[in-house]
Amino acid sequence: MLNLKFLLLLSLLGTSILNVSADEKPYKDIGGYRIFYSSFNSSFILPEIASIYNISRGKDKGLVTIAVTRADKIGGETALISGTASNMLAQQKKLDFFEVREGQIVYYLAPFEYYNEDILTFKVQIQTELNKELLSFSFQNKFYYEK
Repeated sequence: MLNLKFLLLLSLLGTSILNVSADEKPYKDIGGYRIFYSSFNSSFILPEIASIYNISRGKDKGLVTIAVTRADKIGGETALISGTASNMLAQQKKLDFFEVREGQIVYYLAPFEYYNEDILTFKVQIQTELNKELLSFSFQNKFYYEK
């Protein structure tokens, strides 16, 4: 039987591919790290998995996922991750990330809310244990209410 965390990871990776246009990659290479990111409607998460992680599902609820990796290591890096989501009116909300760990795989999730056809800009800061410098990047995504 597949582990529920593994199913969550697979669903998150699958949705990251859906959110990337043809000329973009679902990751950024910064300071010796490859940072995978995505944002999507929380209804993509199965209800059973959402319940385990206390993730609210709904037409106006989304999730940001971040995974930090190094080329010489399988899985993910433990990191301190913070960030904000802001809309076109410059209204900004803090993202509260929490860690999900499955063996060597480590990734971070942060819930957020949006309005239909919102274009959100996510600004993310990452502090790894090995790297004392703050790694920063941003990305945008447009969200629609799920029917």
